[in-house]
Amino acid sequence: MTQPDRFHIQRIRGEDSTLMDGLLTMFGGAFEDRDTYNSKRPGKDYMVRLLDSDCFIALAAVMEGEVVGGLAAYELQKFEQERSEVYIYDLAVSAAHRRRGIATALIEELKDISSARGSYVIFVQADYGDEPAIALYSKLGVREEVLHFDIAVGRK
Repeated sequence: MTQPDRFHIQRIRGEDSTLMDGLLTMFGGAFEDRDTYNSKRPGKDYMVRLLDSDCFIALAAVMEGEVVGGLAAYELQKFEQERSEVYIYDLAVSAAHRRRGIATALIEELKDISSARGSYVIFVQADYGDEPAIALYSKLGVREEVLHFDIAVGRK
């Protein structure tokens, strides 16, 4: 029997469509951006290919059958050496389950996966003003000041 406040981390694979749906729903709520995460979800074939690919990693923190946290990451194969980097694209924990070590446990699981794949670093971005994320990442890694640019695709 699972004790209250106990969670486990599960890697999401192509056959885990229900778990991935739960992750997307949780992201939408945690980021207060339900439209992005829920209005145009990919079809099953696309999601299976993504989840079973070598470049994408999805993890869910599950408590009593509910996804309460998760992360989505991409492995980037390097060209200058035979190694890779892992980029955490999204990481969130639902508001009711924060401050319980879930985000740290997700990152620790990603570290194990990344190490097994031959990655040498995990990197993540945080927005100015997102103090909880900045505190978490500062506890786990080294802070770098960088500039981020979005470049539109397509011709004007």
